[in-house]
Amino acid sequence: MIAKLTGTVDSVRDGFAIVDVNGVGYLVFCSSRTLGLLPARGQPVSLQIETHVREDHIHLYGFGSDAERDWFKTLTTVQGVGAKVALSILGTLAPLELAQAIAAGDRATVSRAEGVGPKLAQRIVTELKDKAGMVGLQAGASAQPAAGATNGGAIEGELADAVSALVNLGYRRVEAFTAVSNAARRLGGKAAVGDLIRAGLKDLGTPA
Repeated sequence: MIAKLTGTVDSVRDGFAIVDVNGVGYLVFCSSRTLGLLPARGQPVSLQIETHVREDHIHLYGFGSDAERDWFKTLTTVQGVGAKVALSILGTLAPLELAQAIAAGDRATVSRAEGVGPKLAQRIVTELKDKAGMVGLQAGASAQPAAGATNGGAIEGELADAVSALVNLGYRRVEAFTAVSNAARRLGGKAAVGDLIRAGLKDLGTPA
């Protein structure tokens, strides 16, 4: 099974890219977000790969970060979410944004993706809500896109530390993640752990 490809960009098309690895061109399906982050033709690139093997085909799905790949695998566990829909969701929402939307039960945000109606969005939010905190923290901790993008939002280490602090105070991980994520959006990318904790507690309705 192929788990990673490192080579050069041969070409980028609608919905996929061709990665040249030592003269062999691999067709890799990607989200629009990942495709938009790929470098110019001939430039080096490294993609995390999820390989799907079927009787009639082998498809490679490429991701700019471990977090995006993890969410792809998680999304496709939901009935009605195939690879195409999962890529559509990831093209619309960054991994951390998706985690925040699901943790908050925000089906309207999830349904912004093409191919996701209100019923499917509700199913995604309902089935994955308990996983959003765990996968969301992984999104923060590992979101270093192999395609060369930079991360926005709160510094991931501080985000994880603040969530852990709230969990230690007795809050559920999903609640803590949602509160800290909301705090990070308000405070910006240079928020310290203490500031995130205090703002998170306020979001949870507890005096800091």
